[in-house]
Parts: sequence; structure tokens; C-alpha cells
Amino acid sequence: MSKEPDQELKKAFMELQGKMQETNQKLRIADVQVESLKKQIVHAQLTDKEIQSLGDSTRVYDSVGRMFLLTDIPQIRENLKAKVEKCNEKITSLQANKEYLERSMSESQNNLREMIKLKQSMGVA
Repeated sequence: MSKEPDQELKKAFMELQGKMQETNQKLRIADVQVESLKKQIVHAQLTDKEIQSLGDSTRVYDSVGRMFLLTDIPQIRENLKAKVEKCNEKITSLQANKEYLERSMSESQNNLREMIKLKQSMGVA
């Protein structure tokens, strides 16, 4: 009878360990994505700053896939602002997802601790 709780605890521990590894991987991926988005924001802001200093008669091109289209400066600045807003929204979403993953991992760890305490109290009794 003492073997059965050990097996249950071992199985729960293995499941938790797998879940924690998966969660840690997702957290690292989210961190990388957030950093990438922050770099895109900085790039867009620098581009906007450079374009702002150009005269209205300056010819500017916007890259679309593998080609470049002649575009007016206000349109490019608007596109850059939209890109910054979109990146900020994605960052907010990723941070909310990270918080959820961290809470989930914390709850799993607490559940395992409770199982260990229960097992220890059963072993003593």
C-alpha cells in the first residue's frame, strides 16, 4: 500500500516537471518576441525621425515585399506610427500571457508541495 502513494507522487512530479519545462520554454519564447518587438519599435521611431527631417519634395520609397513603391512622406510616417502601435499591442498581449504562465507554474508548484506534505503526514501517521 505504501508503494501506491509513491507512484502517484512520482507520476505527479513527472507531470509537473514536464509542465514546468514547457512553461519555461514558452516564457523564454515570449521574452525573445518582446525583445524583437521592442527593436522593431526603435527602428520605426528612428526611421520616422530621419524622415521627419526630409523636405516634402524628397522622393521616398516604401518596401513592399521585394519591391519598393514611391510613397509620400505623410503616408510612410503614418505607416510607421501604425507599426509602433501594433508592436505595443503585441507586447501587452505577450506580457499578459507571461503573467498567466507564471501564475500557472506557481500554482503547479504549490500543488506538488501540498502533495508532498500530505504524503509525509500519511507516512508519519
